Amino acid sequence: MSQSNPSQPVCVVVGVGPGNGAAFVRRFAEEGYRVAMIARSSGVMDALAAELPVARPYICDIGDAVSVESTFARITSDMGPVDALVYNAGKGVWGAADEVSLEDFETAWRTNVLGAFVAARCVIPDMRQRGSGQILLIGATASLRGGAKTAAFASAKAAQRSLAQSLARQLWPSGIHVALVIVDGIVDEPLMRSKLADRPDEFFVKPEDIADTLMQLVWQRRSAWSFEVEARPFGETW
Repeated sequence: MSQSNPSQPVCVVVGVGPGNGAAFVRRFAEEGYRVAMIARSSGVMDALAAELPVARPYICDIGDAVSVESTFARITSDMGPVDALVYNAGKGVWGAADEVSLEDFETAWRTNVLGAFVAARCVIPDMRQRGSGQILLIGATASLRGGAKTAAFASAKAAQRSLAQSLARQLWPSGIHVALVIVDGIVDEPLMRSKLADRPDEFFVKPEDIADTLMQLVWQRRSAWSFEVEARPFGETW
Protein backbone atom coordinates (compact mmCIF):
# COMPACT_ATOMS: atom_id res chain seq x y z
CA MET A 1 0.00 0.00 0.00
CA SER A 2 1.18 3.51 -0.74
CA GLN A 3 1.70 6.28 1.78
CA SER A 4 0.18 8.73 -0.67
CA ASN A 5 -3.19 6.96 -0.98
CA PRO A 6 -5.63 9.57 0.38
CA SER A 7 -8.36 6.96 0.91
CA GLN A 8 -6.44 5.43 3.80
CA PRO A 9 -6.89 7.01 7.23
CA VAL A 10 -3.87 8.42 9.06
CA CYS A 11 -2.70 7.34 12.50
CA VAL A 12 0.08 9.03 14.47
CA VAL A 13 1.89 6.88 17.03
CA VAL A 14 3.93 8.98 19.45
CA GLY A 15 6.67 7.09 21.26
CA VAL A 16 7.78 4.32 18.90
CA GLY A 17 10.15 1.89 20.57
CA PRO A 18 10.68 -1.87 20.37
CA GLY A 19 7.71 -2.73 22.63
CA ASN A 20 4.29 -1.10 22.59
CA GLY A 21 5.12 1.52 19.97
CA ALA A 22 6.23 -0.98 17.34
CA ALA A 23 3.21 -3.19 18.03
CA PHE A 24 0.84 -0.24 17.66
CA VAL A 25 2.40 0.78 14.35
CA ARG A 26 2.09 -2.74 12.97
CA ARG A 27 -1.51 -3.12 14.11
CA PHE A 28 -2.76 0.14 12.68
CA ALA A 29 -0.93 -0.62 9.43
CA GLU A 30 -2.67 -4.01 9.30
CA GLU A 31 -6.00 -2.25 9.74
CA GLY A 32 -5.40 -0.09 6.67
CA TYR A 33 -3.96 3.07 8.20
CA ARG A 34 -1.02 5.08 6.99
CA VAL A 35 1.09 5.54 10.10
CA ALA A 36 3.24 8.50 11.11
CA MET A 37 5.78 7.35 13.69
CA ILE A 38 7.28 9.77 16.22
CA ALA A 39 10.33 9.09 18.40
CA ARG A 40 13.49 10.84 19.54
CA SER A 41 15.75 8.49 17.57
CA SER A 42 15.36 6.76 14.24
CA GLY A 43 16.56 3.18 14.82
CA VAL A 44 13.28 1.38 15.51
CA MET A 45 11.32 3.67 13.19
CA ASP A 46 13.66 3.06 10.26
CA ALA A 47 13.32 -0.70 10.70
CA LEU A 48 9.53 -0.42 10.76
CA ALA A 49 9.50 1.87 7.73
CA ALA A 50 11.52 -0.72 5.81
CA GLU A 51 9.03 -3.39 6.88
CA LEU A 52 5.85 -1.37 6.36
CA PRO A 53 5.52 0.84 3.26
CA VAL A 54 2.67 2.76 4.90
CA ALA A 55 4.77 3.82 7.91
CA ARG A 56 6.79 7.03 7.88
CA PRO A 57 9.29 8.15 10.58
CA TYR A 58 9.50 11.60 12.18
CA ILE A 59 12.17 12.47 14.75
CA CYS A 60 10.82 14.79 17.44
CA ASP A 61 11.49 15.77 21.04
CA ILE A 62 7.96 15.30 22.36
CA GLY A 63 8.73 17.41 25.42
CA ASP A 64 9.44 20.46 23.26
CA ALA A 65 6.21 22.21 22.23
CA VAL A 66 7.73 23.90 19.18
CA SER A 67 9.18 20.61 17.94
CA VAL A 68 5.81 18.88 18.40
CA GLU A 69 3.89 21.56 16.55
CA SER A 70 6.31 21.61 13.61
CA THR A 71 6.33 17.80 13.41
CA PHE A 72 2.55 17.56 13.29
CA ALA A 73 2.45 20.28 10.66
CA ARG A 74 4.83 18.20 8.53
CA ILE A 75 2.74 15.07 9.07
CA THR A 76 -0.43 16.84 7.96
CA SER A 77 1.37 18.24 4.92
CA ASP A 78 2.87 14.86 4.01
CA MET A 79 -0.01 12.53 4.82
CA GLY A 80 -3.16 14.57 5.38
CA PRO A 81 -5.38 15.18 8.44
CA VAL A 82 -4.92 12.80 11.36
CA ASP A 83 -7.72 10.32 12.07
CA ALA A 84 -6.18 8.63 15.12
CA LEU A 85 -3.58 9.77 17.64
CA VAL A 86 -1.95 7.19 19.91
CA TYR A 87 0.10 8.84 22.64
CA ASN A 88 2.54 6.22 23.92
CA ALA A 89 5.40 8.50 25.00
CA GLY A 90 6.31 8.11 28.65
CA LYS A 91 9.34 9.00 30.73
CA GLY A 92 9.89 6.76 33.75
CA VAL A 93 12.12 8.69 36.16
CA TRP A 94 12.36 6.61 39.34
CA GLY A 95 13.15 7.94 42.81
CA ALA A 96 11.67 9.45 45.94
CA ALA A 97 11.02 13.18 46.21
CA ASP A 98 14.44 13.86 47.74
CA GLU A 99 16.21 11.67 45.16
CA VAL A 100 14.97 12.85 41.77
CA SER A 101 16.35 16.10 40.41
CA LEU A 102 14.26 19.09 39.44
CA GLU A 103 15.29 18.38 35.85
CA ASP A 104 14.05 14.78 36.12
CA PHE A 105 10.73 15.99 37.53
CA GLU A 106 10.26 18.51 34.72
CA THR A 107 11.29 16.00 32.05
CA ALA A 108 8.69 13.53 33.28
CA TRP A 109 6.02 16.22 33.14
CA ARG A 110 7.08 17.43 29.69
CA THR A 111 7.09 13.94 28.21
CA ASN A 112 3.90 12.60 29.77
CA VAL A 113 1.73 15.72 29.96
CA LEU A 114 2.96 18.66 27.90
CA GLY A 115 3.64 16.50 24.85
CA ALA A 116 0.18 14.94 25.05
CA PHE A 117 -1.42 18.36 25.45
CA VAL A 118 0.35 19.83 22.43
CA ALA A 119 -0.19 16.74 20.26
CA ALA A 120 -3.92 16.77 21.04
CA ARG A 121 -4.16 20.47 20.21
CA CYS A 122 -2.55 19.76 16.84
CA VAL A 123 -5.14 17.15 15.78
CA ILE A 124 -8.32 18.50 17.38
CA PRO A 125 -9.25 21.12 14.71
CA ASP A 126 -9.34 18.63 11.80
CA MET A 127 -11.08 15.98 13.90
CA ARG A 128 -13.70 18.46 15.05
CA GLN A 129 -14.31 19.65 11.49
CA ARG A 130 -14.71 16.03 10.37
CA GLY A 131 -16.88 15.11 13.38
CA SER A 132 -14.82 12.03 14.22
CA GLY A 133 -11.42 10.91 15.46
CA GLN A 134 -9.56 8.91 18.06
CA ILE A 135 -7.19 10.20 20.75
CA LEU A 136 -5.85 7.26 22.73
CA LEU A 137 -3.39 7.74 25.58
CA ILE A 138 -1.31 5.00 27.19
CA GLY A 139 -1.18 5.22 30.95
CA ALA A 140 0.50 3.11 33.61
CA THR A 141 0.03 1.82 37.14
CA ALA A 142 1.35 5.21 38.24
CA SER A 143 -1.65 6.88 36.61
CA LEU A 144 -3.72 5.64 39.54
CA ARG A 145 -1.38 5.70 42.52
CA GLY A 146 1.97 7.06 43.59
CA GLY A 147 4.67 4.89 45.09
CA ALA A 148 7.53 5.99 47.30
CA LYS A 149 9.90 5.81 44.32
CA THR A 150 7.61 7.37 41.70
CA ALA A 151 7.48 11.00 42.85
CA ALA A 152 8.21 12.31 39.35
CA PHE A 153 6.63 9.60 37.21
CA ALA A 154 3.38 9.14 39.15
CA SER A 155 2.69 12.86 39.43
CA ALA A 156 3.16 13.17 35.65
CA LYS A 157 1.03 10.13 34.81
CA ALA A 158 -1.73 11.29 37.16
CA ALA A 159 -1.71 14.67 35.45
CA GLN A 160 -1.89 12.92 32.08
CA ARG A 161 -4.97 11.02 33.27
CA SER A 162 -6.64 14.26 34.36
CA LEU A 163 -5.79 15.82 31.00
CA ALA A 164 -7.37 12.82 29.24
CA GLN A 165 -10.54 13.24 31.32
CA SER A 166 -10.74 16.92 30.40
CA LEU A 167 -10.23 16.16 26.72
CA ALA A 168 -12.87 13.43 26.78
CA ARG A 169 -15.47 15.65 28.41
CA GLN A 170 -14.72 18.41 25.91
CA LEU A 171 -14.46 16.33 22.75
CA TRP A 172 -16.86 13.40 23.02
CA PRO A 173 -19.84 15.61 22.09
CA SER A 174 -17.96 16.52 18.89
CA GLY A 175 -17.62 12.86 17.92
CA ILE A 176 -13.97 12.54 19.00
CA HIS A 177 -13.33 9.45 21.12
CA VAL A 178 -10.72 10.15 23.81
CA ALA A 179 -9.70 7.14 25.89
CA LEU A 180 -7.00 6.14 28.35
CA VAL A 181 -5.51 2.63 28.50
CA ILE A 182 -3.82 2.00 31.85
CA VAL A 183 -1.19 -0.70 31.43
CA ASP A 184 -0.80 -2.26 34.87
CA GLY A 185 2.16 -4.60 34.47
CA ILE A 186 5.58 -5.06 32.94
CA VAL A 187 5.54 -4.76 29.15
CA ASP A 188 7.23 -7.54 27.21
CA GLU A 189 10.08 -5.69 25.53
CA PRO A 190 13.79 -6.51 25.22
CA LEU A 191 15.12 -4.37 28.09
CA MET A 192 12.64 -5.66 30.66
CA ARG A 193 13.07 -9.23 29.44
CA SER A 194 16.80 -8.96 30.09
CA LYS A 195 16.28 -7.43 33.54
CA LEU A 196 13.64 -9.99 34.54
CA ALA A 197 14.98 -13.06 32.76
CA ASP A 198 13.82 -15.36 35.57
CA ARG A 199 10.14 -14.43 35.15
CA PRO A 200 7.76 -16.72 33.22
CA ASP A 201 6.31 -15.63 29.90
CA GLU A 202 2.85 -15.04 31.35
CA PHE A 203 4.27 -12.46 33.77
CA PHE A 204 4.59 -9.88 30.99
CA VAL A 205 2.02 -7.73 29.21
CA LYS A 206 2.20 -8.48 25.49
CA PRO A 207 2.40 -5.36 23.29
CA GLU A 208 0.35 -7.08 20.58
CA ASP A 209 -2.44 -7.68 23.07
CA ILE A 210 -2.43 -4.04 24.16
CA ALA A 211 -2.68 -3.18 20.45
CA ASP A 212 -5.81 -5.36 20.31
CA THR A 213 -7.26 -3.31 23.17
CA LEU A 214 -6.59 -0.11 21.24
CA MET A 215 -8.38 -1.45 18.18
CA GLN A 216 -11.38 -2.45 20.30
CA LEU A 217 -11.60 1.19 21.37
CA VAL A 218 -11.33 2.34 17.76
CA TRP A 219 -14.17 0.01 16.75
CA GLN A 220 -16.51 0.97 19.60
CA ARG A 221 -19.85 2.45 18.65
CA ARG A 222 -20.63 5.92 19.96
CA SER A 223 -23.55 4.74 22.10
CA ALA A 224 -21.19 2.71 24.30
CA TRP A 225 -17.80 4.40 24.31
CA SER A 226 -15.27 3.52 27.01
CA PHE A 227 -13.03 6.14 28.56
CA GLU A 228 -10.69 4.28 30.91
CA VAL A 229 -9.59 0.70 30.26
CA GLU A 230 -7.18 -1.20 32.50
CA ALA A 231 -4.99 -3.86 30.89
CA ARG A 232 -2.99 -6.27 33.04
CA PRO A 233 -1.78 -9.88 32.90
CA PHE A 234 -4.27 -12.38 34.30
CA GLY A 235 -1.92 -13.27 37.16
CA GLU A 236 -1.14 -9.70 38.20
CA THR A 237 -1.88 -8.75 41.83
CA TRP A 238 -3.95 -5.58 42.00
